[in-house]
Amino acid sequence: MSATNEKTNEFLPGVLPPRTRRTLSSGGRIVALRTGLVVLAVFASTFLWRAPYGIGPYHSHQEFNADICPQVSELIPKSNGALWRALGETYETDAFKMRAVDWLAGAVRIPTESYDQMDPVGTDPRWEKFGVFHDYLLKAFPLVHASLEVTKVNTYGLIYVWKGTSSSLKPLLLAAHQDVVPVEETTIDQWQYPPFSGHFDGERIWGRGSQDDKSGLIGILSAMENMLENKFQPTRTVVLASGFDEETSGLHGAQMLAPVLLEMFGENGYAMLVDEGSGYGEQFGRVIATPGVSEKGYLDVMINVASPGGHSSLPPLHTSIGILADLLVNIEKNPFEVHLERGSSTYKIAQCLVHTPDLPASLRRDIIHAEHSELALRRAEHELFKNPMFKNLVGTTQAIDLIHGGVKVNALPEQAWAVVNHRISTQSSVAATKGRDTELLISLASQFNLSYTAFGARITDADAPAFGTLTLSEAYTHGLEPAPVSPTGHDAVPYQLLSGTIRAAYNSHRGLSNDDSLIISPGIMSGNTDTRYYWKLTEHIFRYGHTDGARGGSIISGVHTVNEAIKISNFVEMIRFFTTLILNVDESELP
Repeated sequence: MSATNEKTNEFLPGVLPPRTRRTLSSGGRIVALRTGLVVLAVFASTFLWRAPYGIGPYHSHQEFNADICPQVSELIPKSNGALWRALGETYETDAFKMRAVDWLAGAVRIPTESYDQMDPVGTDPRWEKFGVFHDYLLKAFPLVHASLEVTKVNTYGLIYVWKGTSSSLKPLLLAAHQDVVPVEETTIDQWQYPPFSGHFDGERIWGRGSQDDKSGLIGILSAMENMLENKFQPTRTVVLASGFDEETSGLHGAQMLAPVLLEMFGENGYAMLVDEGSGYGEQFGRVIATPGVSEKGYLDVMINVASPGGHSSLPPLHTSIGILADLLVNIEKNPFEVHLERGSSTYKIAQCLVHTPDLPASLRRDIIHAEHSELALRRAEHELFKNPMFKNLVGTTQAIDLIHGGVKVNALPEQAWAVVNHRISTQSSVAATKGRDTELLISLASQFNLSYTAFGARITDADAPAFGTLTLSEAYTHGLEPAPVSPTGHDAVPYQLLSGTIRAAYNSHRGLSNDDSLIISPGIMSGNTDTRYYWKLTEHIFRYGHTDGARGGSIISGVHTVNEAIKISNFVEMIRFFTTLILNVDESELP
């Protein structure tokens, strides 16, 4: 997960009654077990409907849409069923768990840190540790490297191609990155075990990358190695793309991998793509899985104030630092206006909440009625936005993250600047974000008699003589638009297939056999993954890591901070998930 684009766990939706489930055949066709509307009518007296799972009753005088947050049954491989069951039995053994420990711990022990503003590969020696990591992968996964075609891009980017027997089928594309965020030297003594020890305490593997994202990369390779050991030959090609600087925006890794992947199979040439993302966790009384179907946009805005220098014993009323401080206060006093919009991904997340046991009845009613009532929508919005995580997920955010000004205590600062980081709502754009920032500072530019330029355009001229200048510009990189939203409807076979796979992996790992074990809801990423470069490869992009909420803030996870760790049971379940996904996609009727 990008250090500059941290990913937070999605606001999780709730439970769907069994009567609204859908099933997914082995061919990938969606068969509706029940569709349409359940009408809650009032005849002589109020009709009382009792929600499932012990939720208290509520009254309704409007239609209740029973197809809200539709579910699919677990999708278990059929033609590959014998292999799936055999591998599942293997994954339950202590011997395999120790093998999985060795695989992931060995990867963690190689400190593949990526840093902001690194020089190109070949000139910056800090890249060279990825060569050591490649040597490790070759040794750890011999069958993968002997059986798959491996292409290296920009030296350290990796593309594995597991050729299927049918060249007419679009490949499954999996993605995971090799790099990890750096470990702050001053925090090393805060780690329970050294950050690159790969220590296994009998329950958890400790170290940087154990969660983000070596567990994903090693999980995929582990699944492939086991399938090859069992002589599996895919019908559909499987591609694994692995960048090496996702934590610093993927400029040297995924950005270089994208055109090669595009050349290999063409635009929209992949059936679906699964990259890292949030997993599942208990929320509102149920376990919810939230594969990300979109990502927010991204923009860093530099605010630069320039004014005359001089000796600090003869100061003006406002120095450039003082002016900048006023500008920043004004920004924080005026957050972006946020509204929940019908049809958006976050609105669909909210709709799923109607089936959660712990949701207040009044909020449940408002969410149901919000589809046709503006008043109900705003009431629901008001309540939902009391959760700051959900509100931030819906709207464009702003965070003042960098500031600099002055060089000496007795010299007036000639320049002062700050950088504001924006995560752009999926309902907005880079242009709209720039426009709002520009408009917000016009009155202050006039008040301080500054000539004002924003993103290359002159906004206002100060009265002569101007005291100084105010300049807004993009910092470091160009803004990124919100990602296209992957289809999730009943006819969106890739999403339905992924949902059925998630349920099957979750159930089989726990010995469950029911479809009420968890609910799958479309999610949204607040940050950005390497998929930002892969939009042309497929319309069906999902950000999902099959683990139990550790990425979302459990007590022990340590993603991007001290004491990063993963339970071995979680890691084995990730291997089970990737195995199930590869087998399900292989026998599906995806193009």
